[in-house]
Amino acid sequence: MNQKKTISTLIVLGSGKYDHFSTSSSCQSGHLGGHTTEMFRLLSGTDPNVYKPRHYMIASTDKMSAKKMNEFERNTLEDMDVTFINRSRHVGQSYISSVFTTLWAFFTVIPFVYRIRPKLILINGPGTCIPIVIASLLLSILFLIRRPKIVFVESICRVQSLSLTGKILQYLPVNILVQWPQLTERYPKTQYIGRLV
Repeated sequence: MNQKKTISTLIVLGSGKYDHFSTSSSCQSGHLGGHTTEMFRLLSGTDPNVYKPRHYMIASTDKMSAKKMNEFERNTLEDMDVTFINRSRHVGQSYISSVFTTLWAFFTVIPFVYRIRPKLILINGPGTCIPIVIASLLLSILFLIRRPKIVFVESICRVQSLSLTGKILQYLPVNILVQWPQLTERYPKTQYIGRLV
């Protein structure tokens, strides 16, 4: 009997309340943790025997995502782990100072990405993911890891335009999936996958 090939997967979680890389936070105001909910809807359709081990990265201040992760993974704790990382931008922080905190976040995630060496990175909105994407691409350019497949799933709240995170990632080798068909007309690099929620 052939054993299934496994895919080491890095999952970046972040609740909508803290998505300050998004250009539209109002959609999340009544749906705290929306990005995390969408991510787990996506993960629920994957085979846990294939997409393992699962490595979660969560901002150190994001208690809601950590709680939801524990609920989702309660039966598979042996095939997952979690790392809490620095947030790229804090609530109320100026955009100028966020440049420095984003750089700091970038340098702190490099050793984690190097240790994990993911084959797949799943992200879906929060600015927390930007340093991780850059770190993984840089490490692959330096031939320190194999370049992982990076999949960005845009939030269902983004109906007419991509979030700032999505706009940045469209210039990088990232697969961008959207939940509204009209976005593919405005952003040719995106792919329509239907609604997750």
